[in-house]
Amino acid sequence: MDTLERLLSEHPFFKDLDPRYIQLIAGCAREVTFKAGEFIFREGDPSSHFWLIRSGKISLEVFVPGRGTLMIETLGEGDVMGWSWAVPPYRKQYDARALELTRAIEFDAMCIRGKCDEEPKLGYELFKRFAQIIGQRLQATRLRLIDIYGSHD
Repeated sequence: MDTLERLLSEHPFFKDLDPRYIQLIAGCAREVTFKAGEFIFREGDPSSHFWLIRSGKISLEVFVPGRGTLMIETLGEGDVMGWSWAVPPYRKQYDARALELTRAIEFDAMCIRGKCDEEPKLGYELFKRFAQIIGQRLQATRLRLIDIYGSHD
């Protein structure tokens, strides 16, 4: 098995995904590295990629006028970054910044959407998995908002 296919099949996000689909999506992927402090994307950017984090840490952040940058969540090994590639209008919802040297597998969103159009079962499998991530990010944002704006006695 090709190294990239092996890495994908071993990642928790793709647990139990049909090996045929792993092989299909591996053609849309490549290994990348981000330096500490590097912005990977900014809120509002076109969502043309998503990533599986292999090592390192990424901060998901939003800018709040009058308050500055607010960290919503920290992602690390085994996490997935970037769900907005799957939901029109395909725009990033947060800033993402590497907190330390980070290695990841990057997916080309147009390539993945094309594979999902060709193989609707693959699309359904990926969407189920990304729906969980969307829910987790909404919950993390909700908890941060409660922490910031909750009652202070």
